[in-house]
Amino acid sequence: MTSKLVRFLLGTAFVLPALAFAQSNGAPAALPAAPSATASNAATPAVTNPSGTKLGTINIEQAIFATNEGQRDFEALSKKLEPKQNELKGLNDEVENLKKQLNTQGDKLSDDARGTLVKQIEQKQKSLERSVQDARDDAQNQQNEIAQRILQKMAPMLVKYAGDNGFGVIMDTSNPWPNGPVLWAGPSLDITKPVVDAYNAQSGVPAPAPGTPRSPGAKPSGSTGTKPAAPAAKPQSSAPPK
Repeated sequence: MTSKLVRFLLGTAFVLPALAFAQSNGAPAALPAAPSATASNAATPAVTNPSGTKLGTINIEQAIFATNEGQRDFEALSKKLEPKQNELKGLNDEVENLKKQLNTQGDKLSDDARGTLVKQIEQKQKSLERSVQDARDDAQNQQNEIAQRILQKMAPMLVKYAGDNGFGVIMDTSNPWPNGPVLWAGPSLDITKPVVDAYNAQSGVPAPAPGTPRSPGAKPSGSTGTKPAAPAAKPQSSAPPK
């Protein structure tokens, strides 16, 4: 139904493809090199397990959402997008009212009047779909900017955490198998929460006030739930009755 066209905005604004986290203007955000066991750095604690034999997992998507900074900025984006959502709802209501008029009065109209009304509905429908797509693209770009900014600051912290705690490999579980590389991993391997805690301590951004609603799409840190599927690139719409 056409009414679904205006429901995408807040939903899609907070559903991020995992690969989008590592992209900015098409360039990947490379992780810094893992610290060497022999490197001397006064600011970096000694690696507790120099052999780096431990395996860990992290849900980068959840980590970004769960940080205090992420919750704050995505909530601000949600509020920023509300006027556009209301605008699209108004356009959608206009189309629905014209369709209702056609359904209730179509048989009483002359052929010319009915044809004019059908053409008007089709034009407004196409205009609405274009507006929806433009708004969706704009929302996606803005949420990707937030995610990229947080990821760029989180990446070196993740590498440091791995070195400090003797991890040889850390795998991202943002995409569940078979879309991602991890078939199954026990919760004991997940380091999402300690990385988020470390990020929050370094960022200095306070936690959201009690009772503040979590932004749509955000997930509890440390959770291993399946990532919600992104909606279709172009929502389905019902054609005006002939």
